[in-house]
Amino acid sequence: MPNFGNSTGRFGPMKGGCECGEHSSQSDHERACTAIPDSAPDDDKLYGRLVERAVLRAIAPNPMQRRAFLQAVGVGTISAAISALFPIAMATDVFAQGGAPEKRNLKVGFIPITCATPIIMADPMGFYKREGLDVEVVKSAGWAIVRDKTINKEFDASHMLAPMPLAISMGLGSAAMPFTVPAIENVNGQAICLAKKHVNNRDPKNWKGFKFAIPFEYSNHAYLLRYYLAEHGLDPDRDVQLRTVPPPEMVANLRADNIDGYLAPDNIVQRSVYDGDGFIHLLSKEIWDGHPCCAFAASRAFVTETPNSYAALLRAIVQAAAYASKAENRKEIATAIAPANYLNAPLVVLEQVLTGVYADGLGGIKRDPNRVTFDPFPYESFAVWILTQMKRWGQIKGDVDYQKIARDVFLATDATKAMKEAGLTPPASTTKTFVVMGKTFDPAKPEEYISSFAIRRT
Repeated sequence: MPNFGNSTGRFGPMKGGCECGEHSSQSDHERACTAIPDSAPDDDKLYGRLVERAVLRAIAPNPMQRRAFLQAVGVGTISAAISALFPIAMATDVFAQGGAPEKRNLKVGFIPITCATPIIMADPMGFYKREGLDVEVVKSAGWAIVRDKTINKEFDASHMLAPMPLAISMGLGSAAMPFTVPAIENVNGQAICLAKKHVNNRDPKNWKGFKFAIPFEYSNHAYLLRYYLAEHGLDPDRDVQLRTVPPPEMVANLRADNIDGYLAPDNIVQRSVYDGDGFIHLLSKEIWDGHPCCAFAASRAFVTETPNSYAALLRAIVQAAAYASKAENRKEIATAIAPANYLNAPLVVLEQVLTGVYADGLGGIKRDPNRVTFDPFPYESFAVWILTQMKRWGQIKGDVDYQKIARDVFLATDATKAMKEAGLTPPASTTKTFVVMGKTFDPAKPEEYISSFAIRRT
């Protein structure tokens, strides 16, 4: 709560001349209260002052009585009382909603993978325009680049792996900065791809010495592959090599025999199948059906400093995800995101991923409409599971406030509002249990979950 303990708080010094005591005259007061600059440097403070004044006017409608009341009680006392009885932060958020975007021209970074489908398709299919935004989606080569450009405000927001905002917020791999996940981009949509030479070596127990590529250290790809290997008795830090390789480079590395396989987004996997270099060992949904992969991410500063731009961007992405969730729209979307400035991929590859009718590289055609799905809700339990894996593998140590970090980063409340505005029905709860390789995860018992694994670093 702000410090209102003196006579020069948000309502200003008691100078006389206007109803709030801050201005030399009532006309100066009215001009100050109604003049909102086009680009306010600190919009949340501006909204807070306006809301506080509105509440005060409601409590004491008569200007003379209001001024006498303030002089008698004191600005600090009445401000503290108002804040206690009426949450100013909540009111400020409500006040800010529905206004014109503070910043219409935005840059959003992305990696060219189908996980970013809602963020990418919202450009050519007009979802950003409908929200009054002019968004440039910027293709990037790797996750560290996306992270650093978003931290440095070269991107206003970005496509990120779901664990990345958690890592950034905790200062893992970068300087600590509060980041958020207002929406999940995709659910499922990954696979383990192996080189064709391993077609007769499908038992993971025989994979000692294998070299696997993962997209990033802080990724569900890494955690799911580690989980899968450990469940088959392999220590992912000692029995195999895990190499961080940007997704677009994985196909060439598999072809060049630099790696034995990878766990990566489906369009990367399907491209190796299309080129004849690899086959699909299993889909990631066979490890955890319903797992999150990528996310729409933004710094806490972007959320609070430009709340209308943030809200418009979130609405556009949630609406795009709702459109992408319908099977009948998938071929149209594949066509929209195939061009060189987006995924730069053969249309047939993207159609196989998005429609779920695909070649497996072993001579078969599979049909799975839930190979990839698009559900934007950022369950806090997703974040808790990710944190357990970070601790399991030694990325974070000591005590972890799982629930607080999950609430601070995965913005379920914002997603709920945006989903309702898009005509979707958000879940009733921000958390849920789920099953990973036969083991139920209870987000209320994260430490017990970590302790249940025989192979771990903690």
